[in-house]
Amino acid sequence: MRKLIYGMNLSLDGYIAAPGDDIGWSLPSDELFQFWSDQLRATDLSLYGGKLWRTMSSHWPTADEQPDATPAEIEFAHRWRDMAKVVFSSTTDKVDWNTRLVTGDAVAEITRLKAEDGGPMDIGGATLAGAAMRAGLIDEYVLATAPVLVGAGTPFFAALDSWVNLNLVETRTFPGGVILTRYETRR
Repeated sequence: MRKLIYGMNLSLDGYIAAPGDDIGWSLPSDELFQFWSDQLRATDLSLYGGKLWRTMSSHWPTADEQPDATPAEIEFAHRWRDMAKVVFSSTTDKVDWNTRLVTGDAVAEITRLKAEDGGPMDIGGATLAGAAMRAGLIDEYVLATAPVLVGAGTPFFAALDSWVNLNLVETRTFPGGVILTRYETRR
């Protein structure tokens, strides 16, 4: 059975994007970017909601061709393009870069994917992750909390039907005051 991991940068008040989908406050330090790149290297399959897919696919397919691309960004772009991805969206009609589109029941498909043999999967996108949270499918949460309050926007956590008990497995500090915390779901 595969492990499902939900992790993103978020503000201290719990948002992954400020109003207007502004993520300018969340630009990672080189060290934090390397952490996320290492996470991607250890991931077998990435699951995206449509909105996050549009953001990622508008940048990473050609990020390595930008004149100011760092070696870490070039490595991440190559890894991102080559890895297997699944996009869950009813508004997206075409995907590229080793990606499969699912327009049906996301929870049923994620449940099926988790039951397969293979390495870890990550999930991104607040709406998609929220559905997986409510279904009890997320095994690990990775929060890179920035020292900023944005006041509103897209929350990292969705409204849940019941409590989810967690075990803290790691804390780490990154430049700029970002605190990384990793939790596993207590089953």
